[in-house]
Amino acid sequence: MKLLVLGGLATAFAAQALGALLPHVPLLLAASAASLAAEGVLYRWQRGMVSLFAKSHADVTVRHVLRDLLLVVGLLRLGEQHREGAYAPLVAGLLVFYALHWAIQAVSVLVRRTRTLPVVTRNIDASALRLSPAPPVLLRRPGHRLAVFGLPATAGLLATAATDAPVYGAGGLALSLALALTGLGALLLRLLPGRRPAGEQEVLDWFEAWLTRYRPTVGLYFSGGASSAYQANMWLEPLARLDGRPVIVLRERHMVQRIAATDIPVVCLPKVSTLMRLEHSTLRVLLHPSNSGKTSQVLRIPTIKHAFVNHGESDKLSSCNPYAKAYDEVWVAGPAARERYALAEVGVEDKDVVEIGRPQLDAVRPYAGPPAPGAFTTVLYAPTWEGWDGNPGNTSVVEAGENLVRALLADPGVRLLYKPHPLTGSVDPRARAADLRIRELVRTANRARGGPRPDASAAAGLARRAAELDRLTAAGFRPAADQAERMLRQPDPEPGRAAAVRRAQDAWEEAYWASLPEWEHQVVTDARPALYACFNRADLLISDVSSVISDFLASGKPYAVANTSTLAEDVFRKSFPTVAAATVLAPDASGVPALLTAVRHPERDELAGERAALALRLLGPAEPASQERFAAAVRDLCAAAVRHRARMAERVAAELPVPGPRQQPAPLPEDSRGRPRAGA
Repeated sequence: MKLLVLGGLATAFAAQALGALLPHVPLLLAASAASLAAEGVLYRWQRGMVSLFAKSHADVTVRHVLRDLLLVVGLLRLGEQHREGAYAPLVAGLLVFYALHWAIQAVSVLVRRTRTLPVVTRNIDASALRLSPAPPVLLRRPGHRLAVFGLPATAGLLATAATDAPVYGAGGLALSLALALTGLGALLLRLLPGRRPAGEQEVLDWFEAWLTRYRPTVGLYFSGGASSAYQANMWLEPLARLDGRPVIVLRERHMVQRIAATDIPVVCLPKVSTLMRLEHSTLRVLLHPSNSGKTSQVLRIPTIKHAFVNHGESDKLSSCNPYAKAYDEVWVAGPAARERYALAEVGVEDKDVVEIGRPQLDAVRPYAGPPAPGAFTTVLYAPTWEGWDGNPGNTSVVEAGENLVRALLADPGVRLLYKPHPLTGSVDPRARAADLRIRELVRTANRARGGPRPDASAAAGLARRAAELDRLTAAGFRPAADQAERMLRQPDPEPGRAAAVRRAQDAWEEAYWASLPEWEHQVVTDARPALYACFNRADLLISDVSSVISDFLASGKPYAVANTSTLAEDVFRKSFPTVAAATVLAPDASGVPALLTAVRHPERDELAGERAALALRLLGPAEPASQERFAAAVRDLCAAAVRHRARMAERVAAELPVPGPRQQPAPLPEDSRGRPRAGA
């Protein structure tokens, strides 16, 4: 299809050029119409090619200009002998239209800059910043604007070429000029002093005033790509349950809407100079669920203590990264992670490691026994992704995934939940191809199995629960809204919304599972249901060496790990302590039948005791609860930050030397995206 569209556009333009140069009116008209039709197909069914054309410097603007240019050439060729003077005004009008188009684009850029604020917020009342709805999307996209505003002119020129009557071209141009003037006027109004949002300094003053009013104590700092939002989202609920005044600090503007539904205030500070304003706030502790290049920027703030909480723990090297020594403390789940850092010798001192458990795992229900006789055995296959280092042992999807799924689907008593990692296939195309084949295996198995489905009331119940959840969590702004409009539409949340969202989520999950046939295998890729909800439905987990198996241990249920590392099983177990209580599966999946038997008959499960012991090592004791230990760690680190500030204040009062000026840091040189320039 892509080649067909590409070939169609190229052929249409070539035919249009030929029709203009001959000149040949029927060919010119047919080719121009075909070109416009191809544009419609491109934007309706092949939107992926739009960016490809843009990268090739053949975007919609270039194509539209070329189409009109060829029409003008055709008209002038047709009128060489007797109508040049009649067509000259049409050419002049077309030039004026394009001049207006570029003027609109210039003003659109100015409007966008006035609406690009130095601070982006969510769950904060920003009405004082004179924010307003965004301009129509048509005025913000030059290609779409030219195609729509210029269509009357193009149609008029085509009619003129067909009839040799300049009045049609003049009428089309008049309509296009009117549309362009209207759009230009609408944008110019937004540049009037009373219509513009607050300026940069006014926004910064407003932000500092908000910090003074809110007085945040603990924050979650996150920087990353859109696909990594889950790393921050897993800490939202534990953060919200703290007694202090939490805040979420982001660095990328696109991440503001990627953070899941929460009542916690969200602030995005793209520039380093703006970020440094946190130094003189009441913020005492920042928690870091991941490392990024921009983490080093916030670590420069000496008045804030920093704790690395990670986004999951496993035996991978990423769970004992040398970067962790940059933080004041490293918070881990249990003794195993403490030992991991000690063995890795990456510079993290044992005194800086704090065991807090995994407060997220409160949502994981404990083992309630094997599946009932006659019931399906639900198996969750949740492989991790391929990673950046190309290690074949990272993910089982490539070498073992299809074998495992086939073996599971071959058992008539198994119901499979396949939940691949969100990043699967992002590095290795083989992983993406294997993932697609696994999904097809699941679809084929469902078609072959068949069976009764829940009645219509179940689907209706799910729809009601989804509507309720969407009502509570929907942002409430138009899809075309820009960041300034989103700030306006996302003020302080209503009291009690967080509790209502939790209840709605629980109700949605129950309705979701009730709406699915008990016999039907599922591919779970959406944000809902979450991984822990799948834990609660599964009787068995099959995964790789990743944080998934560590978290699953909280359930006490059996689990298996696929060994695609080429290591012998005894070496594999020794190399990865989280595998100690697992059934190790070879890539050929030959051990799946025996594994299923052990799940269905607990008396044959020889690893139950080892799972309990391993859970204690990996996740820490059940008492006190993880949330309590997490809250205690936050309080202790906040207290350390207060003591540090007090010592620095005493040194200043005593006129003793304090390293570095701390009154107001000079802004660092930055590029247009808010990143420090080289050498800064």
